[in-house]
Amino acid sequence: MPARHTPGPSISPAYTGRLSTDPVPSLRLPDDSMEAEAAYRFIHDELMLDGSSRLNLATFVTTWMEPEADKLMAETFDKNMIDKDEYPATAAIESRCVAMVADLFHAEDLRDDDPATAVGVSTIGSSEAVMLAGLALKWRWRDKVGKDWKTRTPNLVLGSNVQVVWEKFCRYFDVEPRYLPMARDRYVITPEQVVAAVDEDTIGVVGILGTTFTGELEPIAEICAALDTLAAAGGVDVPVHVDAASGGFVVPFLHPDLQWDFRLPRVVSINVSGHKYGLTYPGIGFVVWRNKDHLPEDLVFRVNYLGGDMPTFTLNFSRPGNQVVGQYYNFLRLGRAGYTQVMQCLSQTARWLGDQLRASEHFEVITDGSAIPVISFRLKGEPGYTEFDLSHALRAYGWQVPAYTMPEGAEDVTVLRVVVREGFSADLARALKEDTITALRHLDELKPNGHFDEVQPFAH
Repeated sequence: MPARHTPGPSISPAYTGRLSTDPVPSLRLPDDSMEAEAAYRFIHDELMLDGSSRLNLATFVTTWMEPEADKLMAETFDKNMIDKDEYPATAAIESRCVAMVADLFHAEDLRDDDPATAVGVSTIGSSEAVMLAGLALKWRWRDKVGKDWKTRTPNLVLGSNVQVVWEKFCRYFDVEPRYLPMARDRYVITPEQVVAAVDEDTIGVVGILGTTFTGELEPIAEICAALDTLAAAGGVDVPVHVDAASGGFVVPFLHPDLQWDFRLPRVVSINVSGHKYGLTYPGIGFVVWRNKDHLPEDLVFRVNYLGGDMPTFTLNFSRPGNQVVGQYYNFLRLGRAGYTQVMQCLSQTARWLGDQLRASEHFEVITDGSAIPVISFRLKGEPGYTEFDLSHALRAYGWQVPAYTMPEGAEDVTVLRVVVREGFSADLARALKEDTITALRHLDELKPNGHFDEVQPFAH
């Protein structure tokens, strides 16, 4: 029989006769099966091209967990979170995690003997959490304005520095985004901007606890105070949602006295990413509300699923239970003392690196890692090359350090950002600093006049 021809793109074998000698089609199902070892080796080898996630300093997402957590998560890949009747232990763990997050953020009406008193849900990262929080804001606005809501256009006040998921929420759910611009020397929103932008159709204001651009904390207490003053004078009464995706698992431990959460009466909901500084692999997040009054009952579905009545408020239905199990492991393993120790260690490493970059006299340091463990910085003067050039040069050493332009109002500002995560040791920070200085020395010799100064996609 003549050899079968494989049309189209294919993956060529790398091990000659040891595993396979036939090309493998890459865009359609192969005609035949292959040995498990061969399938593993083909995929494993291709994934080597991704580089090391541990050296990806662009991402906030956790890239290392303890072996015991790895084992627990591997054991629970197959459990569907939505099957609460089938997996009651996993369901109970989710409820406990939500209660712990609500307690961390000082939610109201919590009881130690009843996790159901915490109003919230686990999600697939903050993207889903943001959608749910936004929907709750919109529904409460509808209830407030009454029957004529269909003839009005709801709006949401937020900075141009928000993550793109907020733009998606506004587009998907017919809400007008009112973006507040940044400035060349200011990369967070101000209370004055907020007060000037709100009106009777504002469903809420979004404040960010740890912006993805610079890691800065927006002045949430000051924004709430300005809105309190506005409402007390007879103006509009607008709720605040805090996007704590990046800072929600940092600030309570590094800055416990900072008021940004439900201790401020105007804050009605908070989202946080467990897979960022919650120290859990992707994707796990949470959204919690101050109390049950701020989650409209109409948004909660009661589903008869596999013989049980389940209340559910999610956009995703089936999802593996292992993410929430991994988060629960961290909560038990670390506790408040452990999270405090981890965040202090990460902050110390970040602040050391920020000090070193500032001392090099090559950089203007925008954030030094003291708010959350994120350093953002830009080149001083006009050295003849750009931040994009330096980002590209560092890739030769294995580092992925993103360069990007700032949002509306500060588009002419380009910055570099380093996210210090668990697994990024002081030794690695020292190596990054030395490689950065070496790369700058080479760029100084070449003076490439910005060969890589085109706008790059921003990595959140």
